[in-house]
Amino acid sequence: MCQIYSGTEPELYQCVSRSIRMNGVVTSLRLELRFWQILDEIAAGEGFSTPQFLGKIHDEVFTQRGDIPNFASLMRVICTVYLEKQAGLHTGPHSNAAESRLVS
Repeated sequence: MCQIYSGTEPELYQCVSRSIRMNGVVTSLRLELRFWQILDEIAAGEGFSTPQFLGKIHDEVFTQRGDIPNFASLMRVICTVYLEKQAGLHTGPHSNAAESRLVS
């Protein structure tokens, strides 16, 4: 079973930095390549370029919460939420995988 995970190609977890513009300011965001691939897919599905999508997410979250303490972590969580929706899983802040399996 662990071979599924331990056999992951190192290229997929290599960190990659991309420059993006948020609120008119160019900044750099560093994520693992696999997360960039997922964000590219999400953005394309929404009809945006990845930088446009990230800027839109940033603006929406900032409007809702007023603060984004760790934007890179937010992007990783967005990727996991997207993958869970693709797989038909329902998760939230108070759910856990064991409960989800028992309910199914």
